[in-house]
Amino acid sequence: MKTLVYLLEDDPDISRLIRRTLEQQSFQVEEFRRQEDFERAFAKHIPDLCLIDLILPDGDGLPLIADKLRGSGVPTIIVTGRGNLTDKVVGLEIGADDYIVKPFEPRELVARVRAVLRRTRPTDRKPAAATKRSFAQFGEWTADFDGCTLIDEEGTRIRMSAAETALLTVLVKSAGRVLSRSQLLDLSAPKELEPFDRSMDARISRLRRKLRDDPRSPRIIRTVYGAGYVFTLEVAWTDKLPET
Repeated sequence: MKTLVYLLEDDPDISRLIRRTLEQQSFQVEEFRRQEDFERAFAKHIPDLCLIDLILPDGDGLPLIADKLRGSGVPTIIVTGRGNLTDKVVGLEIGADDYIVKPFEPRELVARVRAVLRRTRPTDRKPAAATKRSFAQFGEWTADFDGCTLIDEEGTRIRMSAAETALLTVLVKSAGRVLSRSQLLDLSAPKELEPFDRSMDARISRLRRKLRDDPRSPRIIRTVYGAGYVFTLEVAWTDKLPET
């Protein structure tokens, strides 16, 4: 079965270029010019990946990503002519997995699409019957990494994207150890093509919000200036979810 990509791009020439480029690499691409058409199709069938322009005839693409795609678990790449640093940071903070600025080389687009799919799709997993599921407990939280979910003491569940889950897994397994940005990138996304050097900061920021970790004085994921980040809480592993 081919990988299904939803492309929201109002420029027909760019849309044709992207579609032709991806179809030559055996992807299946569905094109949309307007957000309302994209949302209607998304409600009926979930794709494997979304490519979203920010400048659209019926609105800005950022709210669409934040409100509709962020909690869906579908990897999303922004493809836009807006290339300033602020837009990049905001795009990654609200949930995009990568950010590509027009004009772009078709080969780079394909490489970034494949990189995002590699890090957001589970690979080489054993059958469920042969795999023992484990959960990490720290502070008020229980992390269900297989389910990409955080659970607080009251039983409230908060979904994480695959990229956020991979990053938290690395932090939790290295609790008490300072990891640099490059180490975090290598361990949580070893084949990823990074859009810019500070993208890890945006992912840490997203995780802190979900963990209710005050960014002005974080107590769970602490910044070690000039060195990187450290997960400060003690971690206990269990094979059962807590009762609520």
